[in-house]
Amino acid sequence: MNANAMATPKKYFHDHFVLLLLSINVFLAIADSIYILVRLGTSHGSGYIVQYRPSLGISAYQAGSVLELFSFVGFAVIVLVTNTTISLRAYKIHRQLAVTILCLGILLLLLTIIISNALLVLH
Repeated sequence: MNANAMATPKKYFHDHFVLLLLSINVFLAIADSIYILVRLGTSHGSGYIVQYRPSLGISAYQAGSVLELFSFVGFAVIVLVTNTTISLRAYKIHRQLAVTILCLGILLLLLTIIISNALLVLH
């Protein structure tokens, strides 16, 4: 094995800015998951708005089940794992590339929170 390949994860996890971005990613993924689970646990009913399609006119809101809203939790976990893995691999190439990937993960998790909140408010 290459000595540089073993040193990269050590450098990656010792980089304070990378750790800050990873912590923000983990916090947002957990916050999104808890928020969705709490909102689904406190609301009573079976019909949830899961899609909004403005091109459909009067039937723009599409109803769905709780399982479709649980997909937001799965999506947050997938984003967290994928961005961390890609960022770790990209750190070998360039540090700023890894930082950019983590920042885009934060943006994606924020958009997940905003969209899931908008759909859960429509319930």
